[in-house]
Amino acid sequence: MNRIGVTANTAKPRAAEVLRRLACAARVRGIELFALEGTARLTDGITALAPDDFYDRVEALLALGGDGTMLRAVRELGGRDLPVMGLNLGSLGFLTSVQENDMERALDALARGDYRLGTRRMVDCRVVRGALEQGRFHALNDVVIANGDSARVITLGVDVDGERVTEYVCDGLIVSTPTGSTGHSLSAGGPIVSPESCVFVLSLICPHTLSSRPIVIPDSCEVSVEVSESDAGVHMMVDGQVGQDLQPNDRVSIRASERSVRFVHLPGYRYFAVLRHKLHWAGSVA
Repeated sequence: MNRIGVTANTAKPRAAEVLRRLACAARVRGIELFALEGTARLTDGITALAPDDFYDRVEALLALGGDGTMLRAVRELGGRDLPVMGLNLGSLGFLTSVQENDMERALDALARGDYRLGTRRMVDCRVVRGALEQGRFHALNDVVIANGDSARVITLGVDVDGERVTEYVCDGLIVSTPTGSTGHSLSAGGPIVSPESCVFVLSLICPHTLSSRPIVIPDSCEVSVEVSESDAGVHMMVDGQVGQDLQPNDRVSIRASERSVRFVHLPGYRYFAVLRHKLHWAGSVA
């Protein structure tokens, strides 16, 4: 790969400095860098393109920032089959597997084709009010239905493949992919799920019960969440970035998408090593 697209979180204090270093390293290796205007204007050596030309011209996408930057980059791909590599400028970075000090090694790997691709499945999400569709979204991490700015609990009815699971009185519900299992779901007590698993995880936010546990189901199932009558405002968020307000009796339908994303990993990348490093996870200590 010698034509690399770059997207960056331009709000990061060091974004311009890192982009300059990237452009210099790419020039030495004969790699062409392309970006949309917002990223390209931060440094010389990166060619600015319009969105349609950008995605047609490049062979891979390099996202500089944190996990939010990766999620935004994936959303803006719009289903295009373009490999994505994340360069971490954030604090945690589960999705951005390349550290800043490995930038030059990453460019070498892309130029030589010395990398591994990991496929992550996405989900399709539809909001239905009565018989009319109110919104359609695609998620890599999760779909969260919660009480928004209100401190009041809400009631959500959950069906799996048309079979009622139960009604939850809670602050919210997270439907997570394996990729998203280390995000909001993990904070709510959900399990860590290997990215290659074909499952959804249903995790509650502050359930009004002593017996609630996360549920893991095959991603061949359709999850349907109905908003019951509630005095609290209810909001749906997709990957923590886009969403819409919900009304009583609205139904959110979530199922596996035909879309997927290919992540580029450097040689030596190991998922559980990332977990140990990022979460300071040591298992049992003898």
